[in-house]
Amino acid sequence: MDSVNRGTDDEVIVVGGGVVGLTTAVVLAEAGRRVRVWTREPAERTTSAVAGGLWWPYRIEPEPLVGEWALETLAVYEELAARPEETGVRLVDGVHQGARLDELGGWAARVPGLRAVPDGVAARLPVIDMPTHLAWLRERLVKAGGTVSLREVADLAEVPADVVVNCTGLGARSLTGDATLRPVRGQLVLVENPGIDTYCTSVDHASPVAAYFIPQPYGLILGGTAQEDDWSLEPDPATAEEIIARCARVRPEIAGARVLGHRVGLRPYRDVVRLERQPLPGGRTVVHSYGHGGAGVTVAWGCAREAAGLVPGTSA
Repeated sequence: MDSVNRGTDDEVIVVGGGVVGLTTAVVLAEAGRRVRVWTREPAERTTSAVAGGLWWPYRIEPEPLVGEWALETLAVYEELAARPEETGVRLVDGVHQGARLDELGGWAARVPGLRAVPDGVAARLPVIDMPTHLAWLRERLVKAGGTVSLREVADLAEVPADVVVNCTGLGARSLTGDATLRPVRGQLVLVENPGIDTYCTSVDHASPVAAYFIPQPYGLILGGTAQEDDWSLEPDPATAEEIIARCARVRPEIAGARVLGHRVGLRPYRDVVRLERQPLPGGRTVVHSYGHGGAGVTVAWGCAREAAGLVPGTSA
C-alpha cells in the first residue's frame, strides 16, 4: 500500500484505472510528473476491459470537442498499430451500416479513407484488444516511473496529493454527487470466430439494441445493447440469443459459432463529458475527466492530453 502522507509538489494521483485513467497517467508521467494511480479494481476488471474496442465516437457529447479528442487519439492508434502484438491495436476494415457522411460531425472529413458505400460508410479503423492494451498502458506507465495501487477512494478531498485527477467513470456519480452521470448498459457475446476479418456496425442511437461484430485475436465480439439507467452486470440469456440472431442476419455463419463467453459493462454516460479543473480546500486541485459514455477508448489520448494540460505546472 502507498503511504497516505501528502506527496511532493510534483506528484499527481490519478483515481481510476480504466483506459482514460491509465492513458492520462501515462501522459502526466511522460511529462515529468510523479504519478500514482489508485484504482478500485485492476485494469482487467474495469469497464474498459469489456469494451468492444472499435475506434468510433459513440454515445458521447459534445460533438465538436469529441471530434478533436477522437482525431488526436486516432493518430496515436495509427502509430501503435505498427506493433499490434505489443499494444493490442490493429487497423481493420469494415462498414458502419446506415451511417451517412453528411450526418456525421466535421471530424469525419479528417478520418483517412472514410467514404460512403451503398449500405453506409466504410473505413479502415483501429480495433483495440482491450486486455492487451490496458496491460501495455500499465507497463508504459511503470517505465515512466508511475505506480498503480489497488485502493478504494470514498472522498476525493481526502486523497493525499496536491493534484488529483478524477477518472473514475461511473464511480464519479457517488464521488462527486453528479446525478447527471448515468449507466448505459452494454451486453456482448464472445464467440469463436467463423472466419470474419472485418467489423460491421448497425446502430440506431434512439434504440436500446444494435447489431455489430468486431474481430479480436481471442474471438469475435457480438453486440449489443444500450440500456439506459440499467445497473445490472448479469448477462441475460434471452438478450444474448437476440444479439446472436441480429448479427447472424448480417453474417449467417455467426449463427453456428460456438459461444465462448458473455460480457456486460456499464458505460458512464453524461450529456457532456466533464473535463475541467476544480479547486479543493487548502490550495489543492482536482481535474475531472469522466462521462465518456461508449467512447472512452476512442477519445482516451485526446482527453488525457487536455486533462494533463489542466494540471498546474504540466505541459503535456
